[in-house]
Parts: sequence; structure tokens; C-alpha cells
Amino acid sequence: MSSALAAPELLGVSWATPPGVQAAFSLRGGGCSAAPYASLNLGGHVGDTAAAVTTNRRRLAETLALPAEPAWLEQVHGTRVADLDAGPLTGPADAAVTRRAGRVLAILVADCLPVLFTSDDGQVLAAAHAGWRGLVAGVLEAALAAMAVPRGRVRAWLGPAIGAAHFEVGEEVRAAFLAADRGAGPAFRPNARGRWQCDLLQLAQRRLAAAGVSRVAVAGLCTYATPHCYSYRRDGQTGRMAALLWRR
Repeated sequence: MSSALAAPELLGVSWATPPGVQAAFSLRGGGCSAAPYASLNLGGHVGDTAAAVTTNRRRLAETLALPAEPAWLEQVHGTRVADLDAGPLTGPADAAVTRRAGRVLAILVADCLPVLFTSDDGQVLAAAHAGWRGLVAGVLEAALAAMAVPRGRVRAWLGPAIGAAHFEVGEEVRAAFLAADRGAGPAFRPNARGRWQCDLLQLAQRRLAAAGVSRVAVAGLCTYATPHCYSYRRDGQTGRMAALLWRR
């Protein structure tokens, strides 16, 4: 079945990683899933067939020559960090960390912000799933704490996510961010419906800066506005893309 399909579609990740550290981000083309998941859906929790998801994951692994099966997390918009070196994955987690070569971190998204981290020497890697709930609760800070690396020696990459023009939220979301950071106001713009357009990327950058991480690369791609991306806000029932990070 896989031989008749186009190659998995990937975003070029522009990020200065240390030698041996590699990152990738999948787009939605080049898989075998049927609509509404067409076609490279990697999420096993969205209603797609298990066979299609398994095939898509295998084809992605083959294309990237991954050293192992990615650690697919059960993401719940929380702040728990899974230590991949401590044994098999157990329970939900929205971030992961490893200090071992050959382990592949994976974050599934379809509007939420994937954030990848590496130490300058490439010996410690982490990845986080930052929707607004996880972001305001501190998932990025939790991932950094699990790395246990001086913040000045950490590099971060912010992947594709929904842009401010398409991310409408209520006052409760704005209030939650302002309660944690009184300077977060400029990340919210009022709209004609009495709600707010939320700049998730700006909020993540503020959290990283406050945590002491200054070297941040940004993909700058809006998932809602990009047909090659899955977007939950745009399409409702849809697939998931993945941000991957590993060290050979």
C-alpha cells in the first residue's frame, strides 16, 4: 500500500541544532488516511482507523530514517513531563525529556504550539505541547526544569500553530494569562464580537524570555491559514501533525 503513495510531506525546519541533533515537522500530505483525516494523520485518538495511523507513522519513520519509534504521548493540555529514560510511558503527559541518543520525542498538534528544546551540547532534549491551557499552566517551564540545564545553554524552536488572526478566545483566557503575567496584554486584541484574538506565539515567547531562554527560532506558519496543515479550529474533525526531535 505504501509504495503507491507520495512521500510524506515535511516542513523544512530552520533551526541551528547541535551536531547529531535532528528535528522534523510533518505536514498533512503523503499519507493513506481518508477524509476528513486526509492524508498523513499521525494521531491515534481522533477517530481515524488504526491501520491508517500505523501506516502513516511507519512511512514517516522510514522517510526520516528514525532510530526508534517516536514516543507518542497521551496529551491532555497539562504540564506533566515524561522522562523517556525512566522506562515505558505511563499516563498522560504534555512534554517529554531524554538524555539518551536514539530516543525520538514527538508532539502531536493541529493548532496548538509544538516547542522543541535542545541543550547547546545536544546531550539533553525536550519537547512540549503548548495549547493555551498548558502554556498558562507552565508546561514550558516544566519541560525546562526537567532538562536541568542552565537556561543560557538552551535553544528552542517554536513550530507551526494557529495565528492570532484566527485564534478567538473569551475573556477567561485573557484573564488567566494576565493573572500569571501582567505584561501579557498586548498578546490579546479585541474583536467586533466582544472577544479576543490571541497571539499564542507571542505568549510562548514571553514565557521563554521570562524563563531565561533567549535563543528561540520560530517557524512562523499559521496552521489555520495553511492548507498543508491540519487545523482543528478550521476543520473540526481532522488529523494531527507531529514535531519530532532526536539525537543520533
